[in-house]
Amino acid sequence: MPSPRTLPTRKSLTQKETKLFDPKAFFANVGVGRTFRRYRPKQAIFSQGDLADAVFYIQEGKVKFTVVSKQGKEATIALLGPGDFLGEACLASDQPLRLATATAITDCSILKIEKERMLRTLHEEHGFSGMFVDYMVKRHNRTQANLVDQLFNSSEKRLARALLMLSRVGKEAKSETVIPKVSQETLAEMVGTTRPRVNFFMNKFRKLGLIDYKGDHSCELQVHSSLLSVVLHE
Repeated sequence: MPSPRTLPTRKSLTQKETKLFDPKAFFANVGVGRTFRRYRPKQAIFSQGDLADAVFYIQEGKVKFTVVSKQGKEATIALLGPGDFLGEACLASDQPLRLATATAITDCSILKIEKERMLRTLHEEHGFSGMFVDYMVKRHNRTQANLVDQLFNSSEKRLARALLMLSRVGKEAKSETVIPKVSQETLAEMVGTTRPRVNFFMNKFRKLGLIDYKGDHSCELQVHSSLLSVVLHE
């Protein structure tokens, strides 16, 4: 007599349903509406004013996100890395053109997902849509925190916070992390101050042992978790 079929328990169903979605595994292969692209440092991924017709997912490398005012003044609003999305604003029906420029600051490997394919994937893949919503909420919260930082904190605290965020100290239980190819000009744009002020604070942080930094235009710097004391100090 054949043994009865073993039905899945509620516990096993719950574990399956709550299994974390892995975007790297999901986007492992190219297909219709999905292409891998490589970019060299200083190469534009898309530019302000371009047609907004795709979303980009960073596999490797770092990308600078900038905007230019009508007066021609450029500002860096974010530095993004592996696991971040670019150009997701195109998913909104009222966003036909790019409002910012995305430029590679290191060698980058990026997946381009056509807008229609991205919308279809969000509708069909619940694991992906859940992960994407979670990412967008965290991105929104980070943007709000940056605005509060600009309004109420000194340039010294803003610089310290920017360095901690860029290095992601503590995110992976590391006490220090190397940031590749971040110039003082870029840091000044992000913090909303001048390059001489950034240079002054960088030297101060280095003398205090909060960072390791070589030269005025170093391509690499090392941030220690002790830099958090500058942000927390009243």
